Amino acid sequence: MPPAWISHRNALSDGLLRSSSLSTTDQDPPRMHATTILMVRRGGRVVIGGDGQVSLGQTIVKGNARKVRRLAKGAVIGGFAGATADAFTLFERLEAKLEQYPGQLTRACVELTKDWRTDRYLRRLEAMMLVADREVSLLLSGAGDVLEPELSPHGSVMAIGSGGNFALAAARALIETEMEAETIVRRSLAIAAEICVYTNGNLVIETLEAETPTP
Repeated sequence: MPPAWISHRNALSDGLLRSSSLSTTDQDPPRMHATTILMVRRGGRVVIGGDGQVSLGQTIVKGNARKVRRLAKGAVIGGFAGATADAFTLFERLEAKLEQYPGQLTRACVELTKDWRTDRYLRRLEAMMLVADREVSLLLSGAGDVLEPELSPHGSVMAIGSGGNFALAAARALIETEMEAETIVRRSLAIAAEICVYTNGNLVIETLEAETPTP
């Protein structure tokens, strides 16, 4: 038999491990994981696409969620990554800002992110958004970011979500080809779905014709 002090140490270690496991579970409940949202602006067209998977921990709870939608009577398109309820709240706030500043997407987004960062309720919301109209594409976050994508001779690309980096890398490579913007979005999201476990192949795509074609 092992000495008493070794048995006591093992028992203490087991107890600490169980306690640590319980406390981690209590403090970090399963969270919704989503998603991949990609935006490509090229050749007089801007396209935003996203997948439909919503995961809770290791479980897929929905495969056809709609994370891309039209705003401002169809003049703006947007997609979100993060908590669904939070994202819909932010979309509603953005709609209100667009009504307050019609035709001024950048101004509306700046005002939204001001509220998002400073309001005691809104700053608890966990989501990121990509939005675009005929003239500008923007990334919004609760950290106060309102970012435009870098413009290359071939166009511009932005992505968010758990599979965003995979889709972004694919789109940056494909935008140098002769593919149209929508084709790039579809191909890039398909690549992300093959790599990211929180992304599937059920895509929602929204497109706007841009007033001035990008280089």
